[in-house]
Amino acid sequence: MWKKCSMPQADTAERLQKVLAAAGVGSRRACEDLIFRRRVTVNGKVAKLGDKVDPATAEILVDGQRVITDTKLVYIAMNKPRGVVTSLDDEKGRTELADFLGQFDQRLFHVGRLDADSEGLLLITNDGELTNKLTHPSYGISKTYLAEVMGPLPRTVGRRLLAGVELEDGPARADAFKLVDALGKTAQVEIVLHEGRKHIVRRMMEAVGHPVTRLIRTAVGPIRLGDLRPGGFRHLSNAEIAALYKAVSRDA
Repeated sequence: MWKKCSMPQADTAERLQKVLAAAGVGSRRACEDLIFRRRVTVNGKVAKLGDKVDPATAEILVDGQRVITDTKLVYIAMNKPRGVVTSLDDEKGRTELADFLGQFDQRLFHVGRLDADSEGLLLITNDGELTNKLTHPSYGISKTYLAEVMGPLPRTVGRRLLAGVELEDGPARADAFKLVDALGKTAQVEIVLHEGRKHIVRRMMEAVGHPVTRLIRTAVGPIRLGDLRPGGFRHLSNAEIAALYKAVSRDA
């Protein structure tokens, strides 16, 4: 397959240190020092002082971490409220993501899904390359959930989930599991999975006899929900975006 030429067009090329500074890496002087110390690569090659790049197409890494220089790309973390459909065009007229995204000029897409009864972290972006990798099973991106379940919870539940349970569409296994709190007839547990089959957490807990009454996704890979209010947004930091790219790197 032919590769696109990496030489930037004259009318879109800018000094590398200017592009790095605009991306928030540091001052122009600091960025020049990074280039001089051979800590910057452009499209897989070590950069040199005086290089020019097209910020919309160049793949720039500093110390091996991706720097997003295309100002048209948007990366957002949202705390999806319970009852909101992870859809941009719901045929049933229910409250959906599109009702929250009117403030953004770009056409944005959700990374993966959360069912209407679940809540928590949802990543939203217009970066198709990153979205495809984050959602492709071969990359094994972990998702962390806080679940409120019917209790009391025997100690054997965690061992069963870590060993794997049989579901109607095949076995499923938790990557990690811990009891967070026990409140009489209910309990809070944290469960980490790297797969995204429909209702997977609910079905796994049902399989071990402890149905979920509330489900919150608290992390996707290296990105955490934090203290975002329900329905709230925040833009990912450069470090968080770089961490996502590292998570889907074959060399990570």
